[in-house]
Amino acid sequence: MSTGASSDLARGLRIGLELVVAVAVGVGVGLLLDKYVGTRPWGMIVGFFLGVAAGMVNVYRTVAGLGMAVGYRKSGSPEPDDKWDED
Repeated sequence: MSTGASSDLARGLRIGLELVVAVAVGVGVGLLLDKYVGTRPWGMIVGFFLGVAAGMVNVYRTVAGLGMAVGYRKSGSPEPDDKWDED
């Protein structure tokens, strides 16, 4: 495999894993909530949907390239307005 193909494979596996882990964490938190609060099965259901939503946001950020470091700006992007410093 070439470097590009293995990089694409790694990105695909990362996306799938992030989606599955987000759903698993959501369901796990929901089950714990159900156990301690006694709201069975509503905590698990809400946790499932929150996990799916979080997983989809992670997938979108990965695909769109939004998972960059804080403060990173793509070259050619406009500078932010410094309106807050006009005291």
